[in-house]
This record gives sequence, structure tokens and C-alpha cells, in this order.
Amino acid sequence: MTFNEKYKNNALLIKTFEFSLKIIDFTESLQEKKKFVIGNQLLKSGTSIGANSKEAQNAESKADFIHKLKITIKEADETEYWLFLCDAHKSYPDCKELLMDLSEILKILNKIISTSKIK
Repeated sequence: MTFNEKYKNNALLIKTFEFSLKIIDFTESLQEKKKFVIGNQLLKSGTSIGANSKEAQNAESKADFIHKLKITIKEADETEYWLFLCDAHKSYPDCKELLMDLSEILKILNKIISTSKIK
């Protein structure tokens, strides 16, 4: 079973899983360039977006679900910071696609949270 089959009805889980895969590739390229500190920070925060999204699926209540997604947003914000640094520094590889993907994930997260608060 692939992740697409398991997550087929959950766009957030699919997008965050695919984003994690891209983060792994990007941070491996940073490690090859000996950019270990930012690479490690980015790997941790970037992959935790998907892990926290997955954890939220098993929340014990609506409040717990919203809380877990807010933690996910914090991780996404941290990831955005590291990507902004990479984007701003001339010796780092291009990460504009990752920033666009992350922007889309943040929109989904914010929409889910705002919709969950209404119901």
C-alpha cells in the first residue's frame, strides 16, 4: 500500500507527505554542500509538518484537533523561516518551489482550523 492509498481522501496528509519528501531531498543537497546546521533544522521542522498533521487525525476532541493543527502551523512557520534564509543567501540552492508548496499547506491548515472552529 502506498501513502496515496492510505491518505487518498485527505489532501492535507498527501500534501504534507509529499512536502516531507521534497524537504528530505533538499536537505540532502544542503548536506552535500556542508550546510549542516540549517539543513538539520529544516529537516526537523519540515518533516514534522506531516507528522503533526497525521497525529491530528487521531485527536481526542475537536479542541485537541485544533490544538494539534496549531502546532503544525508553528512547525510550518519555522520551516518557512529556514527556507527564507536559504532563499536569501546566494550560496544556497533554489527553494522557491518549496516555499510555494508550504504556502499552499499553510492555507489548507488555516482553512481547516477556521472551519473547525465554526462547527
